[in-house]
Amino acid sequence: MTAASPTILVFDSGLGGLTVHREIVKLRPDARFVYAADDEAFPYGRLSEVELLTRVIAVMAGLIETHRPDLIVIACNTASTIVLAELRTRFTVPFVGTVPAIKPACAASQTRMVSVLGTEATVAREYTKALIRDFGQGCDVTLIGSKRLAVLAEALLNGEDIDDEDIAEEIMPCFLEKDGARTDTIVLACTHYPLLLERFNRVAPWPVTWLDPAPAIAKRVVALIGHGESVAGAVPSIFLLTSKRPAAPLLQAALRGFGFSF
Repeated sequence: MTAASPTILVFDSGLGGLTVHREIVKLRPDARFVYAADDEAFPYGRLSEVELLTRVIAVMAGLIETHRPDLIVIACNTASTIVLAELRTRFTVPFVGTVPAIKPACAASQTRMVSVLGTEATVAREYTKALIRDFGQGCDVTLIGSKRLAVLAEALLNGEDIDDEDIAEEIMPCFLEKDGARTDTIVLACTHYPLLLERFNRVAPWPVTWLDPAPAIAKRVVALIGHGESVAGAVPSIFLLTSKRPAAPLLQAALRGFGFSF
């Protein structure tokens, strides 16, 4: 599938998918991007699987009808593990999902100690555990579910002050020592978490490789939709909230750094 100046819809429960959007823009700056944040239902971890399935299908139907995308990226681990298969069944638009990058993390780890940092919902999924069984490559893989990091990332992007102590409390269980070896690779299994990467590095007890799946997702998009022509600058992207609220001024300022105009 190749499209000249395609419309690409990036969808997440909140603002975490911006980290994926940013990487796709680098590879297809000629595309027309629509970023949709389902803020009315954020965070998705509080919904049951049935509620989430019903919610995302309904919202997606409206977005497809309104924006006619050529490709849709579900930039949310929780939604991808629960809804992606049904979305592909119901709609003809190609979908790219987001899953924890366990396979490349285990392949890259030198100490064979890997942690997967995700939302409580993502790390509890059988899908995530199956990835470890299939691609763990003998590594000691620890699942860490965070209750607060996605909310902290949203607050930071909205201009709020976030304490390092709050972030450290959430990520410290990822850092383990066993028989003289230390965790050396941490999978960021929530698209919100790269928004906090600077803080993660600041509070981490030792250096690790943080594995962000966004570049791999962007490459997958290009594999499906093709390469575009070079342009002088990225096409301004559309940002929308399912609540239809306007983005607050501080958020607008942050979004301009992701290529949005207001």
